[in-house]
Amino acid sequence: QVQLVESGGGSVQAGGSLRLSCAVSRATVSNYCMGWFRQAPGKEREGVAGIDSDGNTIYADSVKGRFTISKDNAANTLYLQMNSLKPEDTAMYYCAADYSACGRLWSRVTSYNYWGQGTPVTVSS
Repeated sequence: QVQLVESGGGSVQAGGSLRLSCAVSRATVSNYCMGWFRQAPGKEREGVAGIDSDGNTIYADSVKGRFTISKDNAANTLYLQMNSLKPEDTAMYYCAADYSACGRLWSRVTSYNYWGQGTPVTVSS
């Protein structure tokens, strides 16, 4: 069974930065399409950023220019660098993986079979 474990969440002030990591086991990140999602209290889970097996990236409009998704194939780890954080970025952040969650399907929760447990991010004003 593929396992995803997120880390790196925390509390920061607005304008600060965090880097989230997602360690993957029993799978190879270079073969998967992967994504970062977030879910704020009372809201639906939403796609933040996606990356395909070739390293092509895509972002939600709300984070473009501030967040960067990347992966280290040697370390089998997915990252999300978050800069210029805003209070509205406060949420639980999840990484996800699947062979078929690519292209236009990247932001759909139902595109992914494998999920991590989440890491919390709190941004204060």
